[in-house]
Amino acid sequence: MRMVVVLLSVMMVCVLLMDAMVESAAEFDPYKVLGVTRSASQSEIKKVYKRLAKEWHPDKNKNPEAEDMFIKITKSYEILTNEEKKASYDRYGQTDNTHPYGRGHHGFRHNFYFDESFFHFPFNNKGGQDFANSKYTLHFSQYVNEVVPDSFKRPYLIKITSDWCFSCIHIEPVWKETVQELETLGIGIGVVDVGYERRLANHLGAHQTPSILGVVNGKVSFFHYAVVKGHLMQFIEDLLPQRLVEKVTDKNNQEFLKSWHKLNKPHVLLFDQVPSVPLLYKLTAFAYKDYVQFGYVDQGLSETADLLRKFNLNTYAPTMLVFKEDVEKPADIIQAKGMKKHIIDEFISNNKFLLAPRLVNQKLFDELCPVKQFHRRRKYCVLLITGEEESFATGNEAFLSLASDNTNDVLRFAYVYQRRQQPLCDVLLKNKDSTLPQVDQVVILERRNGAGKILYKPVLGGWNGSKEDKHKLLEELERLEKDPSILNCDAVLPELNNELTSMFLTRWIYTAYDYLSEIIADLLHNNWREMMPLLSLIFSALFILFGTVVIQAFSDSSEEKQPKTKAKEASNAENGSPHTSSTSSIRPPKKNFVEVTELTDITYTSNLVKLRPGHINVVLVLTDSTKNILLSKFAKEVYSFTGSLTLHFSFLNVDKHSEWMAAVLEYAQDAVQIDTDEEEVYSCKVDYTGYVLALNGHKKYLCLFKPVYTGEDLDSKPEEEGGGSRSRKGMTRSRSTSLQIHHKLDRLGLWVERLMEGTLPRYYVPAWPGLDKITVNK
Repeated sequence: MRMVVVLLSVMMVCVLLMDAMVESAAEFDPYKVLGVTRSASQSEIKKVYKRLAKEWHPDKNKNPEAEDMFIKITKSYEILTNEEKKASYDRYGQTDNTHPYGRGHHGFRHNFYFDESFFHFPFNNKGGQDFANSKYTLHFSQYVNEVVPDSFKRPYLIKITSDWCFSCIHIEPVWKETVQELETLGIGIGVVDVGYERRLANHLGAHQTPSILGVVNGKVSFFHYAVVKGHLMQFIEDLLPQRLVEKVTDKNNQEFLKSWHKLNKPHVLLFDQVPSVPLLYKLTAFAYKDYVQFGYVDQGLSETADLLRKFNLNTYAPTMLVFKEDVEKPADIIQAKGMKKHIIDEFISNNKFLLAPRLVNQKLFDELCPVKQFHRRRKYCVLLITGEEESFATGNEAFLSLASDNTNDVLRFAYVYQRRQQPLCDVLLKNKDSTLPQVDQVVILERRNGAGKILYKPVLGGWNGSKEDKHKLLEELERLEKDPSILNCDAVLPELNNELTSMFLTRWIYTAYDYLSEIIADLLHNNWREMMPLLSLIFSALFILFGTVVIQAFSDSSEEKQPKTKAKEASNAENGSPHTSSTSSIRPPKKNFVEVTELTDITYTSNLVKLRPGHINVVLVLTDSTKNILLSKFAKEVYSFTGSLTLHFSFLNVDKHSEWMAAVLEYAQDAVQIDTDEEEVYSCKVDYTGYVLALNGHKKYLCLFKPVYTGEDLDSKPEEEGGGSRSRKGMTRSRSTSLQIHHKLDRLGLWVERLMEGTLPRYYVPAWPGLDKITVNK
């Protein structure tokens, strides 16, 4: 009993010790220890650490808790400056001290501990990723509020992964290598764990792991190729919009540079020896597409030799030139063998405005003339109000010359066209009803708040670009630098008109083109789940349209059918035709005769072997002696069907081609049941006269019409006793034979109707026999 009590006591002590360790670990928060936020930068953390380390160092601070506090400060600094440890704490709330018993994402770690690496399962690393990848983890709110807006300046590459995703482990080495290179180019990276961010995965349209997708301008595009570094780099390049960089040569360089006035942007030329535009340069052009126009010069082309000589460039290193209002002399230049992103960004950021740009929208006005900040240096905007006519050109050039000589960062020069920004000019000129001025007007202003309030002072006397005007303006600017109170007028400016709205149609066309390209790409790669709503809409519209056309067609045909049917029935009643009313669906004959061609070795290929699909050749079998009689009857029976575009009519002389006839009918033995007398059986001779074959040359089948005698059989009458003379009997047999041949095609019209309906039996042949041999008459 005592042993049991002792064991229980030991277990309780262990549990209390474990809880105490857990509570102490849970109370440790490196952010609270250093007093920084989770969004603090490394420089801020380092600055705070140095201050706290000096304050709590045990050698300088005699407080009994100084040593413990100094240890906590040092430990906190180690955690927050290490990417893996910081990411681990941000996501799971654990540090190295709390790892064995921490309440992280590891199953049952509070009670048991074992080394999962022994089993080599991806339990610790989600989808096979390590803690270094956790800094790229995306959440739904982060994607919506940060990634989507930022995707209008740089593309994002996002990987979709999950627990127990063994395929994710296979692509991890390639992913890490590619991410390291893409980050140096400024491309955003993201990782979405489906197990924790199912909402974001569904929002992106990712329904399987692993998946890789890109986001540009808020649009999501999926990666469909093998996961190799080259394919991923090309995928990023394909995400970027077209027409970001223009190829510049000796022929179009002046046109390119002189477009600064129309586009209201500086122009940048990159000189390099590679034939294609580098990806880093394309990404830069995408980031600054609203501010700068980019061009690329391939130094290896003979068409660019004049440009290289003109600017005296070193061809062994990439060079960037910035041109503003002066197209003959670059405003800035940078040249380096290994251009890094931060160098290019700094270079473009310092040159993203013209010396005196035109205010075309509120966004540009806010950047050129920012609102006064209390902790920053004042910024003044020197604004020229002018017109577009040639009479204002002299004053505009003088204003630009003054802006070019300006070296004071406090001053920003800009101009507006009064006709295009009339509300703004009316406030500044205090004359809302006036027409265009005869001279320009210069206004010096300072923005006070975001609501449009400004302090300003018009320069008296107007502006025409003379030396006196320049001297007067420079004096006012010198006074302003000494005494800002000279801005004695105040006003509230309206929002500027957006002069770029006229380009809406062009942008809409480009957007529609990119959208169609994306749809085609999704169709080619069978991305059916994402395309299903669009396909459903398209097919629904097509079904409604097709159904409307069909219903209208049937309604029109039914209205015309009744009078045509009645007229046809009346005609049949007068002619005594045995045809049924089903023939009324056949088109009326276009000719008053039947065109019948002979099937010979010359016409055999075109009329049968190579007959167009869906077409049928109706062939009458006859002999030399029965040719005239059967053709006349055949024409009468098939005349009503000559309006059909798929029926052709021919005849075959069995005296010449009996072997071909026998070869074809060999495949229709069940249909050929002919009553023959003993003589015909003995001589193995079959009479094919009056047979009709419907031959489909494309599908290789035939339909057979057998002669049926319906006339009066004169030979069946009983002979008179004493018998007539032999001559009378012979004459009777001759007449009987003629009538029998004539009546062999009596039911041919009904048979052709069934042929058109498709209800006749078909006999297929493996191949059509040749018709090149003529049987010799014996």
